[in-house]
Amino acid sequence: MLKVEDWAEIRRLHRAEGVPIKEIARRLGVARNTVRAALNSDRPPKYEREPRGQVADAYEPQMRALLQEWPRMPAPVIAERIGWPYSLPPLRKRLAVIRPEYVGIDPVDRALYEPGQVAQCDLWFPETKVQVGAGQQRVLPVLVMTLGFSRFMTAVMIPSRQAGDILSGMWSLIHGIGRVPKTLVWDREAAIGGTGKVTAPAAAFAGTLATRIRLAPPRDPEFKGLVERNNQYLETSFLPGRQFTSPVDFNQQLADWLVRANARTVRSIQGRPVDLLETDYLAMVPLPPVVPPIGLSHRIRLGRDYYVRVDTVDYSVDPQVIGRFVDVTASLETVTVFCDGKVVAQHSRSWARQGVITDAVHAATAARMREALATDRQRRQAVRQHADGHSVALRALPDYDALFGVDFNPATKKAK
Repeated sequence: MLKVEDWAEIRRLHRAEGVPIKEIARRLGVARNTVRAALNSDRPPKYEREPRGQVADAYEPQMRALLQEWPRMPAPVIAERIGWPYSLPPLRKRLAVIRPEYVGIDPVDRALYEPGQVAQCDLWFPETKVQVGAGQQRVLPVLVMTLGFSRFMTAVMIPSRQAGDILSGMWSLIHGIGRVPKTLVWDREAAIGGTGKVTAPAAAFAGTLATRIRLAPPRDPEFKGLVERNNQYLETSFLPGRQFTSPVDFNQQLADWLVRANARTVRSIQGRPVDLLETDYLAMVPLPPVVPPIGLSHRIRLGRDYYVRVDTVDYSVDPQVIGRFVDVTASLETVTVFCDGKVVAQHSRSWARQGVITDAVHAATAARMREALATDRQRRQAVRQHADGHSVALRALPDYDALFGVDFNPATKKAK
């Protein structure tokens, strides 16, 4: 095949210098027909080999028949149905070409975000375990929020995926920004909208903030691609090489890193998030005058063991309210217990699992109450008074057995 350099030289000699075809053929050592072909071709020569047949060709009709009825049938299942005798890569390659004819192609549009309009939210689970006390290490979720217009990113580690903890994290991030985005975009996180409908706690939170929560369609990660990319950015740029002594240490290191991350230039907006945040901020909704409903809460009748459970951890309560209803509330930092509006217990929240947190004052009160109860029982058992006021001695139960000739514990007779 004629080289591209020779093709270019033939055209130059003939058209620019007027060299005859015969002379060009002699100089370059090629046939005159080759020179004529080069002059007649407006495009450089390109080697094209006739396509060879592939092993999937013979099986394509069967593959198409299956895809016609089940467009999303996995490649291993198709291989089993058609009796595929080779390795899977050639089959997968052919399926990647023909499957869109049956499944359809879902193009993704470029989204344009107005200032203050959208904040995308997601949970990121860093692989590095965090010390949480009690000799435990845990992988804890990190709530990540990204503003659509400015690409400003903020994040905080939370103790669990329960609705109260997620909403507490959202309020912490929104309160840190100082205003409320008009729309909060979430995937179908169970505590936010796992059934495709926004849960009652999330709806109450959004209503208090005068915003709305929009759930992403199923199996559509591009719908919140901004925060998904930031999750990957955190995974590759923040996490490597770091160790964390506690969740507080994690959040402190993360906050320091976010200052630098938001000062970088983002190519898609040709600017720095920290510089565009002011425009985003001015278009947002002001913070509400009250704190939205956040945190974990439940109501329970306090049992004799005077402990309440929050996320697998037991916390002691003043035993003087045993048998009464108490209201348990837990923020990201503290656990507080109320009885008739009065605080009867307050503890720092533990992020460990299966722990027991005891206030020494509660334990001492319980000990005094047990001692007082034992003393009272002894006093009552020592003397019993008749209706007219005189004391009546107490007889032991075996005395009554002997009186009536009853033996409830007969001696075991030896076998003869």
